[in-house]
Amino acid sequence: METLEQRDARVADHAGRQSFVMKCGGSTLAALPDSFFEDLKQLQASGIQTVIVHGGGPAISENLEKLGIETEFVNGLRRTTEAVLDVVEMVLAGSINKQIVRRIQQSGGRALGISGVDGGLIQAQPVANSDAVGWVGDVTHVRSDIIQGIAAMGYMPVIAPVGVDPSGQRYNINADTAAGAVASHLGTDRMIVVTDVPGIMKEIEGAKQVLPVVTVQQIEDMIASGDIYGGMIPKVKAAVGCIQGDVREVVIVNGSEPMVLSRVLQGETIGTRIVK
Repeated sequence: METLEQRDARVADHAGRQSFVMKCGGSTLAALPDSFFEDLKQLQASGIQTVIVHGGGPAISENLEKLGIETEFVNGLRRTTEAVLDVVEMVLAGSINKQIVRRIQQSGGRALGISGVDGGLIQAQPVANSDAVGWVGDVTHVRSDIIQGIAAMGYMPVIAPVGVDPSGQRYNINADTAAGAVASHLGTDRMIVVTDVPGIMKEIEGAKQVLPVVTVQQIEDMIASGDIYGGMIPKVKAAVGCIQGDVREVVIVNGSEPMVLSRVLQGETIGTRIVK
């Protein structure tokens, strides 16, 4: 009789050969052109399985403000009370998740939106500093068999990063953490992070150029030197956060580039590859 661990390993091996994980912020996805979703549809039609893990920080903050609930961050993590958690789940698993599903289906693709709570997909435990940040979680396990089951039915999984523990307690999971964990449990060694920038830029001989490959150490050095600054720092740190477990590299690309996903998967040098 096959154990749960053996089944997960078999499913992950199968999924890892045919799928890739894409991480994108909710606001970035909403602004992407129709051609991006056409590319997704064509990849799906060719048998390449995309697994999408999305965020939604700005929309969460906007809804909290409307409801008069204070937004507070501790070391980059949103302090999550039960009241905040209700809004996080409503926005991520509700409006943003379904907006992405609708965009994919409007292009002719097939998508199924779920959160990490559904079926215990993303299992979590409190982060180390939970006294300070509340119901924020670290991922302990991902049910890769659920993801592959959705794929086997011909749908693209669209995952909202809300986790759950064995007692049923919900957790707010950082989208980058969730995406990296999903990719690792699927056995995927490369992730694509879709943003609104062409990659990591550096001034070389008086002109800004996209760096094709950087290491995690080089990124830390460039942040310290000021070569990476402003709004690019959180984007880069988010991508680095995806490099965990089996994930060996993360590719940062601009989602408005024509056929950007297909080009990355075909090996074209586009955007910036961040490697361990």
